[in-house]
Amino acid sequence: MRSANLLNDFAFKYVFGEDCKEANDALKSLLTVFLERKVVNVHVTNVGVDPILEAFVEFDDNTKMKLAILIDQNIIKLHRLSEYYLMRLFGSQEEYDLNPCQVIAFYDGKECEFEIDLQFRNDNGILLFPDGMLKISVYSTQNLDKSYDQMNDKEKMVYFLNCRDNGKTKMIENDEVIQTVEKRVETISDDGWKKIIEDFQKLHENEERMELQLELEEAQKQVKDAQKEVKELNQERVLMVQMMLKNGMSVSQIAKSLSKSEEEIMKWIS
Repeated sequence: MRSANLLNDFAFKYVFGEDCKEANDALKSLLTVFLERKVVNVHVTNVGVDPILEAFVEFDDNTKMKLAILIDQNIIKLHRLSEYYLMRLFGSQEEYDLNPCQVIAFYDGKECEFEIDLQFRNDNGILLFPDGMLKISVYSTQNLDKSYDQMNDKEKMVYFLNCRDNGKTKMIENDEVIQTVEKRVETISDDGWKKIIEDFQKLHENEERMELQLELEEAQKQVKDAQKEVKELNQERVLMVQMMLKNGMSVSQIAKSLSKSEEEIMKWIS
């Protein structure tokens, strides 16, 4: 059994999203578990460096689905990304051939498993799309301390992806569905795993740099906005003092009415 954790976005995309038979078979097995339907065909539509896996899925009853799989530890960010990719999947379809769209998301949180159905209604409260047309399914990578026999199929798959290396290993090795996924993992050499890790690190280093740059730009914008507000306030003060002087008030009277010193008033109008 490999020691790499597949529940980081780049490794997951590499293992299940590469354009090869082993990756495709592994992805069909994984989706059959999480969608609870027999997947007969799956086509990854965004092969490449994008860490989010997008796919077109066909089931044994000839129905179809568009799907995205993402991994994020921040539940708030995960919700935002899930809704974004869900609408992206839905918007990429033709009106005459709309298929259900679903996001499968993994996060490092305590809530075990939950689903979100996005619903859109018209002004009369009537659903614009059938129930289940837009769905987000979220799975925790935690709460896996129960025995392997007590786990359901989804929990077993999460356990395998998370690579918990202890007494449950033998149980995993006897699981036929998980073994299909493991066969794919075994096709990746040590150099392959090394490349996955290096690419993952580069990707997230770039993301961190971009986030820091955005934070810096936002801080600079806030400083400029504050300086602008101070300048506008000072201009308003000058106009107010000038108006008071025109109305015959002395500098001493203005200073008292504004609770300022005469020196401050003189600075405003000098």
